[in-house]
Amino acid sequence: MDDFARLLKESWTLIEQHRERLSDHFYARLFLLDPGLRNLFPVQMTGQGDRILEAIVTASQTVGDPESFDEYLRALGRDHRKFHVDAAHYATMGVALLDALRSTAGDGWNLEYDQAWRDAYAAISEKMLAGAAADENPPYWHAEVLTHQRHGSDTAVLTCRALQHPLPWQAGQYVSVEVPRHLPRVWRTYSVANAPNDDNVLEFHVRTPGAGWVSGALVRRVKPGDLIRVAAPMGSMTLDRSSDRDILCVAGGVGLAPIKALVEELASYNRTRWVHVFYGARTEADLYGLAALRELVARHPWLSVTPACSEDPDFDGELGDIAEVVSRYGPWTTHDCYVSGSAPMVRATLRVLAADDVPPERTRYDTFGSI
Repeated sequence: MDDFARLLKESWTLIEQHRERLSDHFYARLFLLDPGLRNLFPVQMTGQGDRILEAIVTASQTVGDPESFDEYLRALGRDHRKFHVDAAHYATMGVALLDALRSTAGDGWNLEYDQAWRDAYAAISEKMLAGAAADENPPYWHAEVLTHQRHGSDTAVLTCRALQHPLPWQAGQYVSVEVPRHLPRVWRTYSVANAPNDDNVLEFHVRTPGAGWVSGALVRRVKPGDLIRVAAPMGSMTLDRSSDRDILCVAGGVGLAPIKALVEELASYNRTRWVHVFYGARTEADLYGLAALRELVARHPWLSVTPACSEDPDFDGELGDIAEVVSRYGPWTTHDCYVSGSAPMVRATLRVLAADDVPPERTRYDTFGSI
Protein backbone atom coordinates (compact mmCIF):
# COMPACT_ATOMS: atom_id res chain seq x y z
CA MET A 1 0.00 0.00 0.00
CA ASP A 2 2.90 2.37 0.68
CA ASP A 3 4.15 1.97 -2.90
CA PHE A 4 0.61 2.43 -4.21
CA ALA A 5 0.15 5.68 -2.25
CA ARG A 6 3.60 6.84 -3.37
CA LEU A 7 2.70 6.39 -7.03
CA LEU A 8 -0.51 8.38 -6.62
CA LYS A 9 1.21 11.27 -4.85
CA GLU A 10 4.20 11.22 -7.18
CA SER A 11 2.03 11.27 -10.30
CA TRP A 12 -0.13 14.06 -8.87
CA THR A 13 2.90 16.37 -8.82
CA LEU A 14 2.80 16.26 -12.64
CA ILE A 15 -0.77 17.55 -12.64
CA GLU A 16 -1.47 19.70 -9.59
CA GLN A 17 -0.27 22.93 -11.22
CA HIS A 18 -2.56 22.34 -14.20
CA ARG A 19 -5.93 21.73 -12.56
CA GLU A 20 -7.82 23.99 -14.96
CA ARG A 21 -6.48 22.06 -17.95
CA LEU A 22 -7.31 18.77 -16.23
CA SER A 23 -10.84 19.97 -15.51
CA ASP A 24 -11.43 21.19 -19.06
CA HIS A 25 -10.20 17.91 -20.56
CA PHE A 26 -12.18 15.81 -18.07
CA TYR A 27 -15.50 17.49 -18.83
CA ALA A 28 -14.93 17.65 -22.58
CA ARG A 29 -14.21 13.91 -22.61
CA LEU A 30 -17.05 13.11 -20.20
CA PHE A 31 -19.72 14.89 -22.25
CA LEU A 32 -18.36 13.42 -25.48
CA LEU A 33 -18.65 9.91 -24.03
CA ASP A 34 -22.16 10.53 -22.69
CA PRO A 35 -23.83 13.79 -23.79
CA GLY A 36 -26.76 13.10 -21.47
CA LEU A 37 -24.52 13.67 -18.44
CA ARG A 38 -24.44 17.38 -19.25
CA ASN A 39 -27.96 17.66 -17.84
CA LEU A 40 -26.70 16.65 -14.38
CA PHE A 41 -24.46 19.72 -14.14
CA PRO A 42 -25.16 23.45 -13.74
CA VAL A 43 -25.63 25.63 -16.80
CA GLN A 44 -22.58 27.63 -15.67
CA MET A 45 -19.75 25.18 -14.95
CA THR A 46 -17.45 27.71 -13.23
CA GLY A 47 -16.04 26.16 -10.05
CA GLN A 48 -17.78 22.81 -10.53
CA GLY A 49 -14.61 21.15 -11.85
CA ASP A 50 -12.52 22.25 -8.89
CA ARG A 51 -14.96 20.71 -6.42
CA ILE A 52 -15.05 17.37 -8.22
CA LEU A 53 -11.28 17.31 -8.62
CA GLU A 54 -10.86 18.14 -4.94
CA ALA A 55 -13.05 15.17 -4.03
CA ILE A 56 -11.09 12.84 -6.33
CA VAL A 57 -7.71 14.05 -5.07
CA THR A 58 -8.77 13.85 -1.43
CA ALA A 59 -10.07 10.34 -2.00
CA SER A 60 -6.89 9.24 -3.77
CA GLN A 61 -4.77 10.51 -0.89
CA THR A 62 -6.80 8.51 1.67
CA VAL A 63 -6.19 5.17 -0.04
CA GLY A 64 -3.35 4.41 2.36
CA ASP A 65 -5.64 4.84 5.38
CA PRO A 66 -8.31 2.12 5.14
CA GLU A 67 -10.51 3.48 7.94
CA SER A 68 -10.77 7.06 6.74
CA PHE A 69 -10.83 5.82 3.13
CA ASP A 70 -13.94 3.77 3.79
CA GLU A 71 -15.78 6.35 5.89
CA TYR A 72 -15.02 9.30 3.64
CA LEU A 73 -15.94 7.57 0.39
CA ARG A 74 -19.15 5.99 1.63
CA ALA A 75 -20.26 9.44 2.80
CA LEU A 76 -19.23 10.90 -0.57
CA GLY A 77 -21.26 8.25 -2.37
CA ARG A 78 -24.32 9.03 -0.27
CA ASP A 79 -23.85 12.74 -1.00
CA HIS A 80 -23.55 12.19 -4.77
CA ARG A 81 -27.02 10.67 -4.87
CA LYS A 82 -28.28 14.25 -5.10
CA PHE A 83 -26.76 14.41 -8.62
CA HIS A 84 -28.68 11.26 -9.70
CA VAL A 85 -25.38 9.49 -10.43
CA ASP A 86 -25.59 5.73 -11.08
CA ALA A 87 -23.07 2.91 -11.62
CA ALA A 88 -22.84 3.48 -15.38
CA HIS A 89 -21.98 7.14 -14.77
CA TYR A 90 -19.12 6.14 -12.45
CA ALA A 91 -17.65 3.95 -15.19
CA THR A 92 -17.85 6.76 -17.74
CA MET A 93 -16.26 9.23 -15.34
CA GLY A 94 -13.42 6.78 -14.75
CA VAL A 95 -12.63 6.64 -18.47
CA ALA A 96 -12.76 10.45 -18.72
CA LEU A 97 -10.59 10.88 -15.63
CA LEU A 98 -7.81 8.57 -16.84
CA ASP A 99 -7.81 10.21 -20.25
CA ALA A 100 -7.59 13.67 -18.67
CA LEU A 101 -4.78 12.61 -16.32
CA ARG A 102 -2.69 11.19 -19.16
CA SER A 103 -3.21 14.23 -21.35
CA THR A 104 -2.44 16.74 -18.58
CA ALA A 105 0.63 14.94 -17.23
CA GLY A 106 2.25 14.65 -20.64
CA ASP A 107 5.51 12.77 -21.16
CA GLY A 108 6.05 12.24 -17.43
CA TRP A 109 3.14 9.79 -17.26
CA ASN A 110 3.97 6.07 -17.24
CA LEU A 111 2.26 2.70 -17.02
CA GLU A 112 2.80 2.44 -13.25
CA TYR A 113 1.01 5.75 -12.69
CA ASP A 114 -1.77 4.69 -15.01
CA GLN A 115 -2.36 1.41 -13.20
CA ALA A 116 -2.21 3.08 -9.78
CA TRP A 117 -4.95 5.55 -10.77
CA ARG A 118 -7.02 2.77 -12.36
CA ASP A 119 -6.84 0.79 -9.11
CA ALA A 120 -7.49 3.88 -7.00
CA TYR A 121 -10.54 4.92 -9.01
CA ALA A 122 -11.90 1.36 -8.94
CA ALA A 123 -11.62 1.35 -5.14
CA ILE A 124 -13.05 4.87 -4.88
CA SER A 125 -16.09 4.13 -7.05
CA GLU A 126 -16.71 0.78 -5.31
CA LYS A 127 -16.86 2.43 -1.88
CA MET A 128 -18.98 5.33 -3.14
CA LEU A 129 -21.46 3.01 -4.81
CA ALA A 130 -21.66 0.90 -1.64
CA GLY A 131 -22.36 4.00 0.43
CA ALA A 132 -25.07 5.12 -1.97
CA ALA A 133 -26.69 1.67 -2.06
CA ALA A 134 -26.77 1.39 1.73
CA ASP A 135 -28.47 4.76 2.24
CA GLU A 136 -32.21 4.41 2.83
CA ASN A 137 -32.79 8.16 2.99
CA PRO A 138 -33.93 10.19 -0.02
CA PRO A 139 -31.15 11.72 -2.18
CA TYR A 140 -32.20 15.13 -0.86
CA TRP A 141 -34.93 16.77 1.17
CA HIS A 142 -37.23 19.57 0.11
CA ALA A 143 -37.26 22.23 2.81
CA GLU A 144 -39.39 25.32 3.33
CA VAL A 145 -37.69 28.52 4.46
CA LEU A 146 -39.35 29.64 7.71
CA THR A 147 -37.39 32.72 8.76
CA HIS A 148 -34.76 34.92 7.14
CA GLN A 149 -32.87 37.58 9.08
CA ARG A 150 -30.24 39.85 7.53
CA HIS A 151 -27.19 41.02 9.47
CA GLY A 152 -25.59 43.82 7.55
CA SER A 153 -25.17 43.64 3.79
CA ASP A 154 -23.52 40.24 3.47
CA THR A 155 -24.75 37.90 6.23
CA ALA A 156 -28.04 36.13 6.87
CA VAL A 157 -29.39 33.66 9.41
CA LEU A 158 -32.22 31.52 8.09
CA THR A 159 -34.21 28.55 9.27
CA CYS A 160 -36.00 25.94 7.21
CA ARG A 161 -38.06 22.83 7.87
CA ALA A 162 -37.34 19.60 6.01
CA LEU A 163 -40.58 18.31 4.52
CA GLN A 164 -42.00 14.79 4.29
CA HIS A 165 -39.04 12.84 5.74
CA PRO A 166 -37.05 13.40 8.96
CA LEU A 167 -33.53 14.61 8.22
CA PRO A 168 -31.05 12.96 10.60
CA TRP A 169 -27.91 14.92 11.47
CA GLN A 170 -25.45 15.36 14.33
CA ALA A 171 -24.39 18.68 15.81
CA GLY A 172 -21.25 19.85 14.01
CA GLN A 173 -22.12 18.29 10.65
CA TYR A 174 -22.75 20.07 7.36
CA VAL A 175 -25.13 19.57 4.44
CA SER A 176 -25.26 20.60 0.79
CA VAL A 177 -27.90 23.16 -0.16
CA GLU A 178 -29.43 23.95 -3.55
CA VAL A 179 -31.70 26.91 -4.39
CA PRO A 180 -33.51 25.42 -7.39
CA ARG A 181 -35.58 28.51 -8.17
CA HIS A 182 -32.48 30.65 -8.71
CA LEU A 183 -29.56 28.23 -9.29
CA PRO A 184 -30.69 24.75 -10.33
CA ARG A 185 -28.10 21.97 -9.99
CA VAL A 186 -25.64 24.18 -8.09
CA TRP A 187 -24.90 22.93 -4.57
CA ARG A 188 -22.91 24.53 -1.74
CA THR A 189 -22.13 23.11 1.72
CA TYR A 190 -23.19 24.81 4.96
CA SER A 191 -22.89 23.71 8.56
CA VAL A 192 -26.16 23.23 10.41
CA ALA A 193 -26.22 25.86 13.17
CA ASN A 194 -28.52 24.05 15.59
CA ALA A 195 -28.70 20.70 17.30
CA PRO A 196 -31.15 18.04 16.02
CA ASN A 197 -34.75 18.59 17.06
CA ASP A 198 -38.14 16.94 16.75
CA ASP A 199 -39.46 19.75 14.53
CA ASN A 200 -37.05 18.90 11.68
CA VAL A 201 -35.91 22.55 11.60
CA LEU A 202 -32.40 23.48 10.45
CA GLU A 203 -30.64 26.81 10.90
CA PHE A 204 -27.98 28.16 8.55
CA HIS A 205 -25.54 31.07 8.85
CA VAL A 206 -24.54 32.38 5.43
CA ARG A 207 -22.07 35.07 4.42
CA THR A 208 -21.34 36.28 0.89
CA PRO A 209 -18.76 39.07 0.56
CA GLY A 210 -19.32 39.31 -3.21
CA ALA A 211 -22.00 38.48 -5.73
CA GLY A 212 -21.67 34.82 -4.77
CA TRP A 213 -23.69 31.98 -6.20
CA VAL A 214 -25.65 29.88 -3.74
CA SER A 215 -24.57 32.06 -0.81
CA GLY A 216 -25.60 35.20 -2.68
CA ALA A 217 -29.03 33.73 -3.37
CA LEU A 218 -29.49 32.61 0.24
CA VAL A 219 -28.52 36.02 1.61
CA ARG A 220 -30.19 38.34 -0.89
CA ARG A 221 -32.93 36.51 -2.78
CA VAL A 222 -34.43 33.75 -0.65
CA LYS A 223 -37.42 34.65 1.52
CA PRO A 224 -39.79 32.81 3.89
CA GLY A 225 -42.02 30.41 2.01
CA ASP A 226 -39.40 29.57 -0.62
CA LEU A 227 -38.35 25.96 -1.15
CA ILE A 228 -34.72 24.83 -1.10
CA ARG A 229 -33.14 21.39 -1.26
CA VAL A 230 -30.92 19.91 1.43
CA ALA A 231 -28.73 16.83 0.88
CA ALA A 232 -27.51 14.20 3.33
CA PRO A 233 -25.36 15.36 6.27
CA MET A 234 -21.60 14.84 6.23
CA GLY A 235 -18.64 15.72 8.43
CA SER A 236 -16.97 14.44 11.58
CA MET A 237 -16.65 17.60 13.71
CA THR A 238 -19.00 16.00 16.21
CA LEU A 239 -18.91 15.61 19.99
CA ASP A 240 -17.11 12.73 21.66
CA ARG A 241 -19.65 11.80 24.33
CA SER A 242 -17.27 9.29 25.87
CA SER A 243 -14.81 12.05 26.79
CA ASP A 244 -14.85 13.81 30.16
CA ARG A 245 -12.36 16.50 29.11
CA ASP A 246 -13.28 20.17 29.10
CA ILE A 247 -13.98 21.70 25.70
CA LEU A 248 -12.50 24.59 23.72
CA CYS A 249 -14.52 25.97 20.79
CA VAL A 250 -13.06 28.60 18.46
CA ALA A 251 -15.29 30.27 15.86
CA GLY A 252 -14.51 32.91 13.27
CA GLY A 253 -17.34 34.71 11.44
CA VAL A 254 -20.03 32.32 10.16
CA GLY A 255 -17.81 29.52 11.45
CA LEU A 256 -19.97 30.08 14.52
CA ALA A 257 -22.65 27.85 12.97
CA PRO A 258 -21.33 24.37 13.92
CA ILE A 259 -19.97 25.70 17.24
CA LYS A 260 -23.45 26.95 18.18
CA ALA A 261 -24.88 23.54 17.27
CA LEU A 262 -22.29 21.78 19.46
CA VAL A 263 -23.11 24.03 22.42
CA GLU A 264 -26.84 23.38 21.98
CA GLU A 265 -26.15 19.64 21.91
CA LEU A 266 -24.06 19.91 25.09
CA ALA A 267 -26.87 21.84 26.75
CA SER A 268 -29.07 18.75 26.47
CA TYR A 269 -26.87 16.57 28.67
CA ASN A 270 -23.67 18.23 29.93
CA ARG A 271 -23.25 18.90 33.66
CA THR A 272 -19.54 18.33 34.31
CA ARG A 273 -17.46 19.66 31.40
CA TRP A 274 -16.42 23.32 31.21
CA VAL A 275 -16.96 24.72 27.73
CA HIS A 276 -15.01 27.79 26.57
CA VAL A 277 -16.17 29.49 23.35
CA PHE A 278 -13.96 32.06 21.62
CA TYR A 279 -15.82 33.99 18.92
CA GLY A 280 -13.97 36.36 16.62
CA ALA A 281 -14.78 38.79 13.81
CA ARG A 282 -13.38 41.96 12.31
CA THR A 283 -15.78 44.41 14.01
CA GLU A 284 -18.43 44.31 16.72
CA ALA A 285 -21.13 44.58 14.04
CA ASP A 286 -19.83 41.32 12.54
CA LEU A 287 -20.43 39.44 15.82
CA TYR A 288 -23.98 38.74 14.69
CA GLY A 289 -24.39 35.69 16.95
CA LEU A 290 -23.08 37.15 20.19
CA ALA A 291 -26.47 37.89 21.73
CA ALA A 292 -27.65 34.30 21.22
CA LEU A 293 -24.42 32.98 22.77
CA ARG A 294 -24.85 35.21 25.81
CA GLU A 295 -28.37 33.87 26.28
CA LEU A 296 -26.90 30.36 26.43
CA VAL A 297 -24.27 31.53 28.95
CA ALA A 298 -27.02 32.91 31.18
CA ARG A 299 -28.70 29.49 31.28
CA HIS A 300 -25.65 27.24 31.62
CA PRO A 301 -23.01 27.89 34.30
CA TRP A 302 -20.49 25.56 32.61
CA LEU A 303 -20.36 27.79 29.52
CA SER A 304 -18.20 30.89 28.93
CA VAL A 305 -17.94 33.06 25.82
CA THR A 306 -15.04 35.35 24.95
CA PRO A 307 -15.68 37.62 21.93
CA ALA A 308 -12.86 39.36 20.07
CA CYS A 309 -12.48 41.88 17.25
CA SER A 310 -9.45 42.20 15.01
CA GLU A 311 -10.24 45.58 13.39
CA ASP A 312 -12.37 47.47 15.92
CA PRO A 313 -10.24 49.37 18.47
CA ASP A 314 -13.39 50.70 20.18
CA PHE A 315 -14.66 47.20 20.96
CA ASP A 316 -15.11 46.67 24.71
CA GLY A 317 -13.55 43.23 24.78
CA GLU A 318 -10.58 41.28 23.51
CA LEU A 319 -8.71 42.80 20.56
CA GLY A 320 -6.72 40.88 17.95
CA ASP A 321 -7.11 37.88 15.68
CA ILE A 322 -9.04 35.13 17.41
CA ALA A 323 -6.08 32.73 17.31
CA GLU A 324 -3.95 35.28 19.17
CA VAL A 325 -6.68 35.71 21.78
CA VAL A 326 -6.97 31.94 22.26
CA SER A 327 -3.20 31.75 22.86
CA ARG A 328 -3.46 34.32 25.68
CA TYR A 329 -5.86 32.10 27.61
CA GLY A 330 -3.99 28.81 27.14
CA PRO A 331 -2.59 26.31 27.47
CA TRP A 332 -5.32 24.01 26.13
CA THR A 333 -3.41 20.75 26.43
CA THR A 334 -6.11 18.90 28.39
CA HIS A 335 -9.09 19.99 26.26
CA ASP A 336 -11.08 18.62 23.36
CA CYS A 337 -10.83 21.35 20.73
CA TYR A 338 -13.22 22.37 17.94
CA VAL A 339 -12.25 25.05 15.41
CA SER A 340 -14.40 26.54 12.64
CA GLY A 341 -13.84 29.50 10.34
CA SER A 342 -11.88 30.65 7.31
CA ALA A 343 -8.89 28.58 6.20
CA PRO A 344 -6.31 31.17 7.44
CA MET A 345 -8.09 31.45 10.80
CA VAL A 346 -8.24 27.66 11.22
CA ARG A 347 -4.57 27.25 10.30
CA ALA A 348 -3.51 29.95 12.79
CA THR A 349 -5.58 28.38 15.57
CA LEU A 350 -4.25 24.90 14.86
CA ARG A 351 -0.71 26.29 15.20
CA VAL A 352 -1.61 27.69 18.62
CA LEU A 353 -3.02 24.33 19.72
CA ALA A 354 0.02 22.49 18.39
CA ALA A 355 2.26 24.83 20.40
CA ASP A 356 0.20 23.88 23.47
CA ASP A 357 0.87 20.19 22.70
CA VAL A 358 -2.79 19.39 22.15
CA PRO A 359 -2.83 15.85 20.70
CA PRO A 360 -4.04 15.97 17.06
CA GLU A 361 -6.75 13.39 17.72
CA ARG A 362 -8.38 15.79 20.20
CA THR A 363 -8.79 18.54 17.59
CA ARG A 364 -11.59 18.66 15.04
CA TYR A 365 -12.10 21.49 12.60
CA ASP A 366 -13.99 22.80 9.57
CA THR A 367 -13.04 25.53 7.11
CA PHE A 368 -15.45 27.86 5.37
CA GLY A 369 -15.21 29.35 1.91
CA SER A 370 -17.06 32.35 0.55
CA ILE A 371 -18.78 31.28 -2.69
